[in-house]
Amino acid sequence: MAQQAVQQTGTLPKNPKKNQSRNDEIIEEMSPPMKTKAPQRLFGTDGIRGTANQFPMTSDIVLKVGQALGYLLKQKKGVGGPHKVVIGKDTRLSGYMIEQALSSGLNSMGIHVQLVGPLPTPGIGFLAQNMRADAGIVISASHNVYQDNGIKIFGADGFKIPDELEREIENLVFHSNLNSYLNTGSHIGRSRRIDDSAGRYIVFVKNTFPKEHTLEGLRIVLDCAHGAAYKVAPAVFQELGAEVVVTGNEPNGTNINDKSGALYPSKMVENVLKYRADLGVSLDGDADRVIMCDEKGSIVNGDHILAICASHMKKAGILPHDTFVATQMSNFGLDQAMKRLDIRIVRADVGDKNVVEEMRKSSYVLGGEQSGHIIFLNHSTTGDGLIAALKVMSVMRDRNHPLSELRAIMTELPQVLINVRVQERRSLSSLPGYNELIQKISDKLLGDGRIFVRFSGTEPLVRILLEGKDERLINEFGEEVATFLQKRFST
Repeated sequence: MAQQAVQQTGTLPKNPKKNQSRNDEIIEEMSPPMKTKAPQRLFGTDGIRGTANQFPMTSDIVLKVGQALGYLLKQKKGVGGPHKVVIGKDTRLSGYMIEQALSSGLNSMGIHVQLVGPLPTPGIGFLAQNMRADAGIVISASHNVYQDNGIKIFGADGFKIPDELEREIENLVFHSNLNSYLNTGSHIGRSRRIDDSAGRYIVFVKNTFPKEHTLEGLRIVLDCAHGAAYKVAPAVFQELGAEVVVTGNEPNGTNINDKSGALYPSKMVENVLKYRADLGVSLDGDADRVIMCDEKGSIVNGDHILAICASHMKKAGILPHDTFVATQMSNFGLDQAMKRLDIRIVRADVGDKNVVEEMRKSSYVLGGEQSGHIIFLNHSTTGDGLIAALKVMSVMRDRNHPLSELRAIMTELPQVLINVRVQERRSLSSLPGYNELIQKISDKLLGDGRIFVRFSGTEPLVRILLEGKDERLINEFGEEVATFLQKRFST
């Protein structure tokens, strides 16, 4: 099994009215906002994210985000009747505070809010469409530690809002007097809680599993990461007939992702072997990603899931253009496996939003990331850990093979991912000696590996990815680049 070292730690007028762990353990650390000389920004690669009660995740900023979104929704042409927004969240303590601030901001602009409580991120994309809402908002920092929180916004179509709309929201928050747009009297919005949202989502997810199959006879170890899926995930698998051993289903506001879930699949592996289960399913805090393991305890990550599903879909004639979308973070072993099957991979920028954009542009139906964001565009508008797990299980049923045999479709190359903490963003290619160092390493890999370096879109980190046949060599190269960047960014 490949070794993977991972350390995770349209503009409006201003006022129109007036490294260090391996394979199965990712360590997340709290971090202050990154210093930047660029204009103030709220949105990263996956919405707004940061430490709760520090910029940008403060109540005043969140309230303004709600007001800005509410203002923009009210400007939509051809939309009659009351405007409404669905808000869901994960299980973080700060979710209560942010939920109230967002609701207040939206209400002040005349937007009605429907609060659905803890629900996976993809569930909000689904409900935005299902409940005919103008938008859906998820309050979650996904895989981050509980001290962090974030905001992801979906449009009425269930897809994450485009970058242009994010810029408009930022412009309003930073450069407009939003109080000049406030509604008064009977035009103020109201908020209410919706009780049946979890049931709607459970039925939706179950309907993605072939009706000719059940999960009868399967024993599944399920780790919910004490997160948003702690109720709905066990229900989905149990109602389809599986015997489910559940962990990570006792959230207390501070234990989300704490040594559990997709970031720490070792617990899932341990329990699969302990209970002699057929497979393991490990979700992250907002359940938009999944890491699995087979009955032998071997990890099945996003690349394996893509390979298994792409192969099966091609044989069934339901993989358009015999192509799916991955990112630069996917293992080169995935390319080698798909080349043998005459399946093409299109590479998108990191982030499931970018994967979805590429899929929609070219009418692809399968895409995802090694981290476990898997998108089946015929079913969901974003990564859905539960749907991805069910798709793998449907292949197990169709082929009557254990997951260990399906997993063997690809062999990973050794891979190392090292994160370097930085305090500001500077163009990497402008660093003296950087281009020469990267070229030197590329030449030494002799076409049997690759190096990929990028800034994180959600944290103050530079991510260094190396792959190659010689694990010792790529680890040395990774440390060399990390040391180089640490020195350059400390001056």
